[in-house]
Amino acid sequence: MTEQLSKRRVLSGMRPTGRLHLGNYMGALYNWVRLQEQYDCYFFIADIHALTTDYANPGNVGAKSREVALDFLGAGLDPERCTIFKQSDVPQHSELNTLFGMFTPLGWLERVPTYKDQQEQLREKDLATFGFLGYPLLQSADILLYKPDFVPVGQDQVSHVELTREVARRFNQLYGSAVTPEIAAAESDKELMKAEISENVLERQILPEPKVLLTPSPKLPGLDGRKMSKSYGNTLGLTEPAEDVRKKLKGMVTDPARVRRTDPGNPDVCPVGDLHKVFSTPETMAKVYEGCRSASIGCIECKGWAADSILREIEPIRERRAHFEAQPQLVTEILAAGAQKARSFAESTMVEVRSAIGL
Repeated sequence: MTEQLSKRRVLSGMRPTGRLHLGNYMGALYNWVRLQEQYDCYFFIADIHALTTDYANPGNVGAKSREVALDFLGAGLDPERCTIFKQSDVPQHSELNTLFGMFTPLGWLERVPTYKDQQEQLREKDLATFGFLGYPLLQSADILLYKPDFVPVGQDQVSHVELTREVARRFNQLYGSAVTPEIAAAESDKELMKAEISENVLERQILPEPKVLLTPSPKLPGLDGRKMSKSYGNTLGLTEPAEDVRKKLKGMVTDPARVRRTDPGNPDVCPVGDLHKVFSTPETMAKVYEGCRSASIGCIECKGWAADSILREIEPIRERRAHFEAQPQLVTEILAAGAQKARSFAESTMVEVRSAIGL
C-alpha cells in the first residue's frame, strides 16, 4: 500500500467569491496547507454552491473560481500533495445530491441553524428557493462522494457535518445490503465474524459517516471591528499590495476608550490588537501591550507594526500566486488533473450507490 493510499482522507471546499481575504485564509486555508502533509486531502471550489445565494446575479463564476484556485496555490496547497478541483467539473456531486433529496425529510433541512441565519443576513435576496433550502444536502453529497474520514470545520459548521452523518446513516439503513455471515467469511472479514450478529445478517456501510475535525479559527476582525467579510466591505485581501494594506489599516477602528493620543488603551478590546495576536511575534506583542496601556505609542504606530506583521505573512503567498498567475496553462492543467482524479473516485462511489438503490 502506498503512503498516499494509507493516509486517512480529508475533504473540504470553499465558495468562489473572487480573490480571498485574510479571514478566508486564517479560517480555512492556513489549516488546509498543514493538513495536506498528514492526510489524503481533497479540496474543491464550490462553484455550484455559489448559485444557491447568487443565482440571480452570478457574475462570472468561472473567473471567480480561477481567482480562488490561484489563491489556493498561492497559500501553499500543493497539487502533488492534495487534489484541487472545481465542483462543477465532477457531475457526480449533482447526481448524488438528487438521490439524497429523494429520502431526506424537509425537517432535517429546516432545522439547520445557518438556514434561518442566512435568510436574516441576506434579506435583500429572495432565498425562498429549493436550492437554498437544500444547500446543506448538496454539502452532504460533496462530502460523502469521497468517503472522507474527517471534515475540517469550525464550530459554526458542525451542524452541517452532523446532517451529513444523518444522511449517510439513513442511506445505509435504506439501501445497505444484508451480508450473511457466510459472505463475510468468504470475504475473509474475520473481525466482522467476531462481532455480534443480529438475526444472522449484517448491514453494509456503503457511505461511512465522516467525523468532524475541528480546526482552530482565530478571531480576525475586519476594518470596522466586525467579522471580516466581503459583504461588510471590511476586508484585507490575501494578496493585497503593501501600500493598500497600510492605507486600509490606518483607517481601522481601535479601542473606543482611547479618544486622545494621551489616553491609555487596552489591546484586548481593540480590533488592531486582535490582528496583532494572530500575526505578530511575541516581541511585537510585548511592545503593543506596554505601549498601548501606557499611552507611550499612538494608534498609527501600532497599526504600522500590525501592517508589518501581516505583510510578512502574506508576502510569500503573493509571490507564489504571481508565479502561477504567469502560467495560466499550468493552473488549467492542475484543475483538470484534480477533476479527473476526483471524478474517478466519485464514480466508484456512485457505482456502489446506484447498485444499492437498484438503478
